[in-house]
Amino acid sequence: MEVKNIPFNKPFLTGKENHYIYQAVASGKISGDGKFTKLCHDFFEHKFGFKKCLLTTSCTDALEMAAILINIEVGDEVIMPSYTFVSTSNAFVLRGAKIIFADSDTKNPNLDVSKLEALITDKTKAIVPVHYAGISCDMDAIMRLADKYNLFVIEDAAQAIDSYYTDKNGITKPLGSIGHLSAFSFHETKNIMSGEGGMLVINDERFIARAEIIREKGTNRSSFFKGEIDKYGWVDMGSSFLPSDIIAAFLYAQLENLEDIQKRRKAIWNYYYKELQYLANTGQIVLPHIPNFASNNAHMFYIVCKNLDERQGLISALKENSILSVFHYLSLHKSPYYSNKHDGRDLPNSDFYSDNLLRLPMYYELTETDLALITKTISKFYERKL
Repeated sequence: MEVKNIPFNKPFLTGKENHYIYQAVASGKISGDGKFTKLCHDFFEHKFGFKKCLLTTSCTDALEMAAILINIEVGDEVIMPSYTFVSTSNAFVLRGAKIIFADSDTKNPNLDVSKLEALITDKTKAIVPVHYAGISCDMDAIMRLADKYNLFVIEDAAQAIDSYYTDKNGITKPLGSIGHLSAFSFHETKNIMSGEGGMLVINDERFIARAEIIREKGTNRSSFFKGEIDKYGWVDMGSSFLPSDIIAAFLYAQLENLEDIQKRRKAIWNYYYKELQYLANTGQIVLPHIPNFASNNAHMFYIVCKNLDERQGLISALKENSILSVFHYLSLHKSPYYSNKHDGRDLPNSDFYSDNLLRLPMYYELTETDLALITKTISKFYERKL
């Protein structure tokens, strides 16, 4: 009997992607800001109440646009977690900023807000909270500091589509709608995807007009196409951040099925949590922690092992059963590129997650049989260790 391979990720197709791509191509307008780009913008602005949305070729590009918009310059300091993807940092390093890395919380990989204020100096320009696994950071605390010290907040919401934060007044807000700017990813590993792709969300009206210029290579071509001016030219710095309407067509097919995709992913997440709960209760592993102010968008399911050797052993045990599980970020403050630029502070929680966090397969088409095999394999691994 052939053993089924269970990959870590498998892109889910709704069935409309090719149809919409055909429409985009047949329209004769396949460059940026075509019919499907506008449909995607409208979807996000109406469903989540984002003030202004601009699709980009990646979340990386959205972050780079944000760095330009807040006028990051050489010598500025930007605070962000060390436990994040390199794009979060690169966007600001490219503008000359010094990155001040914050440690993760003890309960989950999000940055520890209780230690943020001590990192703020007169050179600090922005805080970049990363909503790891789609679980919100404590945005009340972050926005309070931003107001106190006149800082910008840029939400790295790469993993946070359709996830929410409930503030101190009991008002629930979509992640990405709280900071001055935010960035989303539609990479194929995300809940809603287009292979590659991203989006800049602008919640502060001051940035809307300039964002359209930066996205159009520093020209005011967007205003020209709207009929607001009779010719366009080079008016600011910028780059080519627009995705093809073909990408937007693919993305729109996904957005139309957001509720169905989310329902299935949450069912998978809940299965994992229920079946592995006893291992957490006996202290064998740690399961994801969701604060009472955060919702769960089921972007990923992870467990935290006791040490690096245990994690490697579990990866091997799963692989022996044709199940691919993967660890995640390596602390950026220890990276070959930035370690000599870091201020020398130890960030033990970030390093702890780098060594011990393990992500399990998470995609729409995982079956009950698949999930049973994955959880039973994990259970047997820990039974052998007793």
